[in-house]
Amino acid sequence: MNLPRLRPAVLAASFAFAGVLAGCSQSGDQAAAPAQAPQADESAQKLETYRQLLRIHNDEMATSMGKEIVSRYPDSAAAKEVQQTLPEVEKRWKENSEKNRLQGLWLYQVSPMQGGTQSTATIYSSQPSGNDRVRLVLRRHTEWGQNAFLYAGGEHGFVCKANCTLKTVVDGKDTGIKAFAPSTGEPALMIRDDKAFIALLEKAKKISIDVTLQDGEKKLTLVYEVGGFDPDKWQPVGKGNAKKK
Repeated sequence: MNLPRLRPAVLAASFAFAGVLAGCSQSGDQAAAPAQAPQADESAQKLETYRQLLRIHNDEMATSMGKEIVSRYPDSAAAKEVQQTLPEVEKRWKENSEKNRLQGLWLYQVSPMQGGTQSTATIYSSQPSGNDRVRLVLRRHTEWGQNAFLYAGGEHGFVCKANCTLKTVVDGKDTGIKAFAPSTGEPALMIRDDKAFIALLEKAKKISIDVTLQDGEKKLTLVYEVGGFDPDKWQPVGKGNAKKK
């Protein structure tokens, strides 16, 4: 049987079409390769930045960069390396951030005061906040000795006839603190056993104290995040600091 002969024009068209297909295939492969290369370069550059941040112990920025690498390049070698250290770095950063926050809640001052020099360690209540905050003050004075007291400020005194016991919660454990209102009329509550209270505070993370304000006998629960207290920053002020008021 004689097969039909293909015309020269048809053969030429067939070869041309095959060439186009081959060209498209090669072009597609070549296009895919450069698309992957920039991502590899980017992840490698960011990985180097991550390594540098670890070397200088910048855990905050290292955490941010590490999360970006893992999110944007999840299947890369860079992401694999980052995942080996990122959980520990992030945990350390969060712990140090919280430690710094708690330490920053305290203010330490040494200044002249009527009758001598005083050293104070002061923290404001976390709850209530704003204008309703109440200060917790630890004070040493060259003549008055050592005291611990709540100070509302302004004209807001406390309801406390003679001695009163304040319901107190220390790290989830109920206790009571004896206090008294100063005879001089300041809007304060003096803690009766300051030494025991300060010893308790030094080991505590959070202290809640229930008080009643004179203004409408408003009841408040004062919450203090005391975990950042540094006794070394609360300076002694001389021989009189052991004398009681």
